[in-house]
Amino acid sequence: QVQLVESGGGLVQPGGSPRLSCAASGSFFSIYTITWYRQAPGNQRELVAGIGSGGNTNYADSVKGRFTISRDNAKRTVYLQMNSLKPEDTAVYYCRTQFGGNYWGQGTQVTVSS
Repeated sequence: QVQLVESGGGLVQPGGSPRLSCAASGSFFSIYTITWYRQAPGNQRELVAGIGSGGNTNYADSVKGRFTISRDNAKRTVYLQMNSLKPEDTAVYYCRTQFGGNYWGQGTQVTVSS
């Protein structure tokens, strides 16, 4: 069983740069692939960014160049640094791992509005 807890969301002005965190349980964190998803009202959940055990990353086209995913294995945490936020980035952001199952966090709301 893996538990994921997201944090760092909130109300952000356009152009803001919040950082989301995904803290994970488990002794094998360093080999987890962790993926960030988001879901806006009325939309399907979509992949935002992912990071593998070797630090390899991938991003949705809509966030390339603005978002950066990283990991700190000592802290069992994956980060999503979001820059130049736009209103269309408003969503609930979730982290996920499929290590030994399919695990999701509870999500953290990010609202981009002036």
